[in-house]
Amino acid sequence: MGPARSLTSPPASAVAVAVVVLGLAASLAAAEGNMVLQVHHRFRGRRHMLGAMRSHDAFRHGRLLSAVDLPLGGKGTPTDTGLYFAKIGIGTPSKDYYVQVDTGSDILWVNCIGCDQCPKKSDLGVELTLYDPNGSSTADPITCDQELCISTYNAAFPGCKPDVLCPFYVSYEDGSTTAGYFVEDNVQLDQVTGNLQASSMNSSVTFGCAAKQSGGLGTSSEALDGILGFGQANSSMLSQLASSGKVKKVFAHCLDNTNGGGIFAIGEVVQPEVNTTALVPNQAYYNVVMKAVEVGGDVIELPTDIFGFGGENEAIIDSGTTLAYLPGDIYSPLMEKIMAQQPGLDLHTVEEQFSCFKFVGSVDNGFPVVKFHFDGSLALAVYPHDYLFRYHDDTWCVGFMSAEMQSEDGKDITLLGDLVFSNKLVLYDLENQTIGWADYNCSSHITVKDEKSGATYSVGAHNIGSNSSHHIGSNSELVSPRISAVLLLLAAVLYNFMLYA
Repeated sequence: MGPARSLTSPPASAVAVAVVVLGLAASLAAAEGNMVLQVHHRFRGRRHMLGAMRSHDAFRHGRLLSAVDLPLGGKGTPTDTGLYFAKIGIGTPSKDYYVQVDTGSDILWVNCIGCDQCPKKSDLGVELTLYDPNGSSTADPITCDQELCISTYNAAFPGCKPDVLCPFYVSYEDGSTTAGYFVEDNVQLDQVTGNLQASSMNSSVTFGCAAKQSGGLGTSSEALDGILGFGQANSSMLSQLASSGKVKKVFAHCLDNTNGGGIFAIGEVVQPEVNTTALVPNQAYYNVVMKAVEVGGDVIELPTDIFGFGGENEAIIDSGTTLAYLPGDIYSPLMEKIMAQQPGLDLHTVEEQFSCFKFVGSVDNGFPVVKFHFDGSLALAVYPHDYLFRYHDDTWCVGFMSAEMQSEDGKDITLLGDLVFSNKLVLYDLENQTIGWADYNCSSHITVKDEKSGATYSVGAHNIGSNSSHHIGSNSELVSPRISAVLLLLAAVLYNFMLYA
């Protein structure tokens, strides 16, 4: 099962909802600078839900913020966390909504009043709210005859009338769907105004108002109000804000797998500096060219015929995936070299999927460092305490998984998720089409630049899931969990669809 984004031919009563080009519906209502969102952890404290982590990855694979700061919380180990979500304000007056933060998808959408099969409650300890455009004085539903809708589909669609809403429909590979219409309204963000300080601001953004759901989206006990996509398409909130010239199309996250929480910021990061590699052009995801895999100094030869996306040995970087998925021709020798360091251990399977063993002592002293090498001499060091997680007492499990995903041309996919990017500052520079990272103390702070004034400000770590205070200013109520350690690979297929009366 590989990531796939495709358009289907519209039925007679349908409209092409494509790889959307929404554009910014209105200019930002505040000066250029950093902004802040609250992010909460989805699976915090659910140590018994190990099996749900891979199930979640499979689910997300099917569906596959100049500066904004997302206060984070939770921890990225499979036994402690999975999905992270942000609390954002929408409408006038503003109401709170909890949305999954997802680098693998594009649009922001929330469940709306009157929605069929949308969740009304969640087991995550958050109160769900159905968005009501009629309850917001700044809401403006987008109709099919508006330029925004026409540009979205690259043409006027058949049967359009002035009172017909501009629809969206997203279908995920696991069979779940969400459908509704586009609306423009204020989204409340926290703009960074000084060192560890922020103030609220509103910006007008176009997003999806979900009127119907099916599958896991409507029934999941880990239900949320919607999804906030951080993909590369023009439809993302990031792209909309950037198109107004108010923020740069750059964001970064640092996921603290030691203390929980971490850092998420939109805008130019000036400290720490990171080495980067080029993103593969014209891809729906954050693809990079992988050159080699090294285990304790021994290099695994990469097969030349197993990777997709144009013939290069590519990997997808997705901080929304919990684990790391490797093609079998890489996974098998990697596991052999890891376990060769401790030949006396007996591997056994936990929950029918995880390779586990009993071990007493420091895993960092007992197992090798795994390094992934990428184009541009960029390396990703994954330490034993990152790729091994404690399942119970002295039982440890390996977070590398054999891939069961394929690209459209039938080739296996390497997918590197949160497991290997914890305790690293990861920078997505969409202005220059690069991505990079560096080992970093995610409990500390980073420095971002205000593009308008040239001033630099500190953005601190957060942990919404803990009792610790946040670092974003004394007048803010922000608490913070970490960004989606399980932001999974979007495989969203956008179909043609028209709402009917």
